[in-house]
Order: sequence, then structure tokens, then C-alpha cells
Amino acid sequence: MVRILLFVFVVVAAALGLAWLADRPGTITVEWLGYQVVTSAFVGTLAVIALVALLLLAVWLARYLWTRPAVVAAYVRERRRQQGYDALSRGLLAIGVGDRALAQRYAGIAGRNLPREPLTALLRAQAAQLKGDRAAARRAFEGMLDRPETQLLGVRGLFLEAQRGDDTDAARTLAEQAVKRDPKLAWGVNALFDLQARAGDWEGALETLAIARLNGHVDPDTANRRRAVLLTAEAHEVEAFKPDKALALANEALRLAPALIPAAEIAARVLASKGEARAASRLVAKTWKLAPHPDLAVAYAFAKPGLSPRERLKRVEYLAASTPGDIEGAIAIAVAAIEAHEWQAARDALAPYLEARPPARVCALMAEIEAGEGDKGREREWLARAVRAPRDRAWIADGYVSDRWLPVSPVTGAVDAFEWKAPVDAIGRGDATLMIVERPVAEEAVAAEKDAEEKEAPAVVVDVTPAARETKPDEAKLPKSVEAAPVPTVEPKPKPAVFVPARPPDDPGVAQTETDESPTSLERLRAAQIR
Repeated sequence: MVRILLFVFVVVAAALGLAWLADRPGTITVEWLGYQVVTSAFVGTLAVIALVALLLLAVWLARYLWTRPAVVAAYVRERRRQQGYDALSRGLLAIGVGDRALAQRYAGIAGRNLPREPLTALLRAQAAQLKGDRAAARRAFEGMLDRPETQLLGVRGLFLEAQRGDDTDAARTLAEQAVKRDPKLAWGVNALFDLQARAGDWEGALETLAIARLNGHVDPDTANRRRAVLLTAEAHEVEAFKPDKALALANEALRLAPALIPAAEIAARVLASKGEARAASRLVAKTWKLAPHPDLAVAYAFAKPGLSPRERLKRVEYLAASTPGDIEGAIAIAVAAIEAHEWQAARDALAPYLEARPPARVCALMAEIEAGEGDKGREREWLARAVRAPRDRAWIADGYVSDRWLPVSPVTGAVDAFEWKAPVDAIGRGDATLMIVERPVAEEAVAAEKDAEEKEAPAVVVDVTPAARETKPDEAKLPKSVEAAPVPTVEPKPKPAVFVPARPPDDPGVAQTETDESPTSLERLRAAQIR
């Protein structure tokens, strides 16, 4: 709108000016170089205006011709820039879908058009990784270290290449560089923490954990738990030659995580070795209420040295009373009672867990009880039942089952990955070769034994002649040339072995008629590894 008004204003002003000149006639005379030019004032004015316009046009044309090379160069640069960015976007998409050929092609185009663009180096490195050329990828990442804006990108790329090549030392060095340059980067702090924990550098891992907590890479509760685990791991290493330091570390770990079983176990052992049985007992009892565990029961039983097995049984019974209904307490009582040869007390402790499918530890303890009472047949049967029983609780991390606690998972390297629980994959696993049935079907078992005996017995051939057998009226009419067809015999199908329990609820079956009670056989069953 403003431009239209301005144009109208100029046209009106020009028309008024020309009208003004037309209303005032006059002449203009110009003499130059012997020539004389005479014209009117109106024409002279128009000639001056035309001359000025020609001069302006000439100046513009000269300027246009002077600036054309620069404009053309700028146009070419802009076109190459657009082509480069287009190649970058298409190349990144090709890497995303895994098209190696297109990624290499667009990486070359981007490299020619945008040689100093940071994304070009990244595209070239990722295209080399997709191709499998690790040397080219490493060179591309090393080239990023020369520019300040791409240094951390190059460090991260080299770190990932070191991890792919299982070069732990190089990966740790690069992670340390990343943390030193920018501790706010979560990947560098977390990677350094994991590598230090895997290497057993507990002090370094504690320092890195403090950096992670300071920069908000981990929440306070998780940081406290991880710190407690690292302190416990360090206490476990120095317990043998620096017990005072181990005790201080374990106490700090328990302050951060009161339910950490290994820390309580270490602290109890050190206190017991110093003769502070009461402090060790209080510490174990406090942790037992939060997380019952067999190692805590052992530490509590032996916290006071010089006790007899019966006195240790009383201590364990007192400890188990603080967590009624927990199977760990019953098992701890049974173990202490077996050591004290209190067979009935051990049986009473395990009795509530014999109705359903008892776990392997309960079956093994019942076998020890039967062996202590002299019933070797039932001992063998409980041991056989323990082999197929549900597996007991164990330290499990990422599918790895361990008989002892570890601060770091051997599978993934994660800190505080082990949990005290039963392996879920082994629960409810049946056995097709072993069936336990009730006593009313004992007759079926006897019949199965008879069928097996008949199958093994040799066949008896009876020669029946016409004079020695009775003939029926229908048979007498048959000609002599017709012989009797042989009668096919049906062999009985084998049936699985059946075990019949003698008395409920703690006896899994009756004693066999021919039992192998040799010491070798019993020791082999006792040595079966049951988790």
C-alpha cells in the first residue's frame, strides 16, 4: 500500500512539474566547440533528465558487471551448501535404515561440499562403521579431536570403538578424558563408573559416584545404595589384613543400606574376632529382621566363641523367633539342631514346610535327619527327592546363579545386581520318570510287577494233537488240510516305576525291597550339588 501511494505521489509531482514548465515558455542556447544549440526550456529540462538517467544506468551497469563474479561465486557456494546438507540428511537416513552403499555415497558428497562441517565427519565415521571399516572410523574420530567443537564427539566415538574391540584400558582412558573435559556428560561418568567397578577399583568408583551424584546423573537413594555396595566390596578385600578399616567400611555401608547382608556379615566377623560378641549379635539381629539369610544365622551362632552345639541351637532359635513364618529361620534351626544331634527338634522345625513341595535344602536336611536316626532307606529317598525339588534361594544377577554375593554382575558388569531369591525358571519343573501315588493304588503297582515278570519269562510251547484235545462239532467238519491259524500274542506295555509313600507327611515313599545301602552309593547321593 505504501509503495502504491509513493508511486502515485511521484507521478502527480512529475505531471505538475511538466505542466508548470509548459506554462512558462522560454529558450535555452548552448554554444560549445563552434556549435550552437537553441531549444525551449521544456525540451532542455527533459534532455537534462534523460542525461542523468543515462548516467545512472551506466553506473548501475558498471557496478553489475563488477560484482557478477562474486555473486556467481556466492551462488555456487550456496548451491554446494544446499547439496551438502541434503547429502547429510539423506546419509543419516541411510545409516538409520542400514543402507551401506547409500551411506558411503552421501558421505562422499557431503565431504566434497561441506568439508568442515562437524556432521560431515560424523557421517563419514558412521558410514565406515556400517561398512565394517574400523580403521577408517577410527581415523574419522581422531580427526574430530583437532577441532574444539568436535572433541567430545571424537572421544565418544573412539570410546565406542574401544569397547567394540574389547580394549578396556583404552576405553577407560577415553572415559576419564570425557569426565575431565565435561563432567556434566552422563555417558562419560556412567561409563567410567562401570569400568572402575568391573576392574575392582572401588576407591576410584566411589569418586566417580560422587561426581555423578553432584551433577545429577543418579538419584540420591540409588547413589547411597551403590556407595554401600562399593564400601562392602572394599571391606571384603581388606578384611584379612586391615580388620579395623574393614569394620569402619562395613559400618558405613550398613548406615547407608541397613539390609545389606554382606556388610553385616563382615562387621559381625570382625567384631566377633575382637571379642565383642554382644555388639556382633545386635548388629546381626538388626539386619536379620530386615533380610533373613543363612550366613547371618551362622554369624549369629558363632558370634560368641566357645559355645557347645546345644547352646548355639538356643541362640539360633532366639534369632529365628524375631522373624516367625520365614523359612530361613526354620532352616537355620534345623541346621543347628542337626549339629547338636537334636533330630526331633530339627524335624519339628521343618515340619510346616513338608506338606507342599519342599525346596531342595529342606529335602537335604530331612535326609540328614533320617541318616542321623539310622534310616538309610528314607535318607536315600529324601536325597532323590531333593534332586528334583524346587531350587532354593541363591544370589542371582542377570540369570547368573552364585553361591556367594558379588558386588558386580559377571554378565553385564552392573553394580548391586545380585538379589537373594529363588530361580524362577526352575520352579514347578516336573519329572516324567518319577511318580508318587497314594497307597490305594498299590495293587496296580503289584500288577505292573507281575506283567514285567511274565514278559521276561520264556515262552512255553504246547503240542496239541487231535487225539489229545477235545473237539467241538464245528471243528469236526473241517478238512484235515486246514490248519489252525496261530493266535497272536499281545505283549504288555511297560509301565513306569511307582513309589508308594509309607507314612505321611515327611516320608516321600516306602523303603525298597532290595536297597543298596553301600557307603559308596550313599556318599554319592549326599555329594549331589543342590542349589
